[in-house]
Amino acid sequence: MRTLYVLLLSALLLGPAPHARAAENGEWAVYPAAAQPAGRPYFFLSADPGSTLTDRVTVTNKTAAPLTFRLYGADAYNTERDGGFAVRTQGEKQTGAGAWIRPERTRITVPARSAVTVPYTLTVPADADPGDHPGALVALDERISPGAKGSVAVGVQRAVAARLYLRVNGPTVPALGVEDVTLDQDRPVVPGTRTSSAVVTYTLHNRGNVTLNPKVVLRAEGLFGRTLLARDLAKVPSELLPRQKIRLTERWTGSPQFDWGDITLTATAKDVRETGAVSFLALPWLAAATLLAGAAAGLFGLWIRRRRTARTAPDPH
Repeated sequence: MRTLYVLLLSALLLGPAPHARAAENGEWAVYPAAAQPAGRPYFFLSADPGSTLTDRVTVTNKTAAPLTFRLYGADAYNTERDGGFAVRTQGEKQTGAGAWIRPERTRITVPARSAVTVPYTLTVPADADPGDHPGALVALDERISPGAKGSVAVGVQRAVAARLYLRVNGPTVPALGVEDVTLDQDRPVVPGTRTSSAVVTYTLHNRGNVTLNPKVVLRAEGLFGRTLLARDLAKVPSELLPRQKIRLTERWTGSPQFDWGDITLTATAKDVRETGAVSFLALPWLAAATLLAGAAAGLFGLWIRRRRTARTAPDPH
C-alpha cells in the first residue's frame, strides 16, 4: 500500500499583545525593520481607502546554516480553541490585509546568523470597510520535517509571523454580543453525597469593526436574589478581532443542588457593555421523583375520596 504524505503547517499562533516582542521560534525571527533590531515588534499602520503604504520586514536566521522562506501576507483571526490570535496559512483565501500585502520578494534565503530585510507594499482597496483589519507578515520555512511514523506519513512545516495592525480610516463602531448562553449541570442523585458542578457555555461575538479587549463577569443568583457566585473570568481572549466569535466555557464547582435562579454574563470593553443570561433549576432527581410521587398519590387519594363521597351521598329525588 502506498504511503500517503500529509503536510501539516504548524499553527501560526503569536504571543499576546500586552507583552510586545519580536515573533520567533528560537531558529528565526520576523519583525518590522527598525534602527534597533526588533525595535518595532509589530506593524501599526493606518490608511485611507484607496491608498498605498510601504514598509519593510526583517527575517533573522539564528541557526548555523542558511534557511529559505516563503514570505507572504495573511489575515488574522481568533482560534476556536481559546480565542488566541492566529493567522491564515498560505493556501487559505485571504480577504483582508493578507490580500492587500505584496512583498517585493516572496522567496528569500537568509544566510546563517544573518538577517534579510524585504520591502513590501500594502494597497487598501477604495471600497475597503473602515475599521481594523489585523493581519501578519509570515515567513514559512521551506523545509518539511518528518513527523511520527505510521500508516500515514506526516510532514511538519513551520512558520513565524509578525503581527500587522491596520486601521482603515473612517467611522469606527465598537459592538459586542454575549450569545447562546447554556448551562450543563452535574448533580448527585442523593443530595450531599458528592460535590455538584455546572458548566456555563457562551459565545462572545465582536459585532463591530474594531478590535476589543473584553472583560467578562459571571454572576449567579438563587432564590430571593441570593448571590451564589460572582467571578471575573480568566479564559477570555485579550484581543477579540472584528467580526470574530468564539465559544467559551466556564466550570462552576460547588453549584447548588437545590435552588432556582439565573446566571448572567456581563461583557465589557471600551464604550460597550452587553449581557447574556440563562435560568436554572437545581432539583435532585431523587427529590424530584419523591415530590412527583407524593403529588400523584395525593391527587389519586383526592379522586378516590370524591368518588366515595359521591356514592354515599343521598339521592335528592
